[in-house]
Amino acid sequence: MDERDLKHLRRCVELAREALDAGDEPFGSLLVSADGEVLKEDRNRVAGGDHTRHPEFELARWSARHLPPEDRAKATVYTSGEHCPMCAAAHAWAGLGRIVYAASSQQLSQWLTELAAPPAPVNPLPIGEIAPGVRVEGPAPELASEIRELHRRLHVGG
Repeated sequence: MDERDLKHLRRCVELAREALDAGDEPFGSLLVSADGEVLKEDRNRVAGGDHTRHPEFELARWSARHLPPEDRAKATVYTSGEHCPMCAAAHAWAGLGRIVYAASSQQLSQWLTELAAPPAPVNPLPIGEIAPGVRVEGPAPELASEIRELHRRLHVGG
């Protein structure tokens, strides 16, 4: 993970903050081309009741509609939190390339336990167990406290 990766991850954290401020769960993601261009960004939009509206899933759908397979394979998805199993599967089925995440599913599970928050309805499996062919990098320790604070605000308030 290099400084360019951290720059994109910081934007993901900003999108996660925007999601939280809009009443959603704090997750944000970017789709970046092989040459470093941000092609699409999104944030969590599950507050309306559709719990499949994760940004990683939306980026996979968007890429399948707008990018040829060779461009998808060279693209990187940056995200504030490691993909859930649904999003990891969508990523693999869309043929996207590398994933870089700021906080792992293991970290999030630990934080939710510490915050006495209800567990997720899906087991927090690592991306590699769902999509073994996808190159994955993360977590980014320098962003952990900021992401944990977003989840604290969601579950405890403040």
